[in-house]
Amino acid sequence: MQMHLISLAAEFKIDVTAFMSEKTPKPSEASTRAWTSIMRARDRLLGAIDADLKAAGMPPLAWYDVLWELARAGDGRLRPHEIEERTLLAQYNLSRLIDRLEREGLVRREVFAEDGRGRWVVITEAGRQLRERIWDVYAGAIETHIGCKLAENEARTLAGLLDRFL
Repeated sequence: MQMHLISLAAEFKIDVTAFMSEKTPKPSEASTRAWTSIMRARDRLLGAIDADLKAAGMPPLAWYDVLWELARAGDGRLRPHEIEERTLLAQYNLSRLIDRLEREGLVRREVFAEDGRGRWVVITEAGRQLRERIWDVYAGAIETHIGCKLAENEARTLAGLLDRFL
């Protein structure tokens, strides 16, 4: 349908891009500043937390994210696409990470009983224990980089504002 409209516009010599740009609302200066601040804060906070984990001899935050999602799943297992949906990891990165976690004995793959083609990713006891050790450092990093800079009511307000985007 879209290609048909573009072809039709070209036939009648209508500049669709000019028309669309006139109709597209521009963000306010405040919205643009909010976007920039959100992205900068995200990058800096993730970098600081990853640095704290590394200094403590812990693996990267992405390991924790996968282990946490598996640990909180009812039976400790998820399909790879479910992990992808619950984390910020792209599928190609997730596949390599799961391979690494499996080599480390933190997860194992199990075949679906239904059809034998798909796989579950299952957290192991070693994975649960590592997740808890990572959390000890991660929790401290959250307090250091976020908690001590915001009053409790400010943290609740900020979380509520950011929830609008989720």
